[in-house]
Amino acid sequence: MAVNKVPVLKRCRSLGLEPSYLGYDKKSNRELKRANKKVSEYGLQLREKQKAKFIYGVLEKPFRNYYEKADRMKGMTGTNLMTILESRLDNVIFRLGFARTRREARQIVDHKFVTVNGKLVNIPSYLVKAGDIVEINEKHKNIQRMKDIIGVTGGRLIPEWLDVDVEKLQGVVKELPSREVIDVPVDEMLIVELYSK
Repeated sequence: MAVNKVPVLKRCRSLGLEPSYLGYDKKSNRELKRANKKVSEYGLQLREKQKAKFIYGVLEKPFRNYYEKADRMKGMTGTNLMTILESRLDNVIFRLGFARTRREARQIVDHKFVTVNGKLVNIPSYLVKAGDIVEINEKHKNIQRMKDIIGVTGGRLIPEWLDVDVEKLQGVVKELPSREVIDVPVDEMLIVELYSK
């Protein structure tokens, strides 16, 4: 399995991203060397794609598959793509505040902490649907790690398309997110332009 081992702050700096989108509260003090270089149109499109892949922790092949799926759906391809990425199980766990960072959310799903509608799911790329109940399973609810996570993420804003019960460590997907409520700094139209060449 391919794993991205690039240091997070270094990657954020090269993409011009705030680490807070990944759940990190650190800041990088270094400046980017090529700040005033002119970037080509292709370069801009590629950077947006790399941003989206990096934020959601998706590699090239699955990302391409998401794009093709979004293209087949009704409506705007770019908006569909963002909705698909946002409805991944690891992202939902991060949004609910059951993980400090997106990478930790992926690990929590991998380690069989999560149930969807009462069934154990350990696939981070599992796509949730409206009405799904996402929950940390009984065995892991009282472990120290989950208490520490809730202590850190307690004040985090929960998106309006999710409903969370912190006491029960349970969340409900009220509806799939629209582009307006997704606060990720990615221009999805540039990704569509890149793939439709």
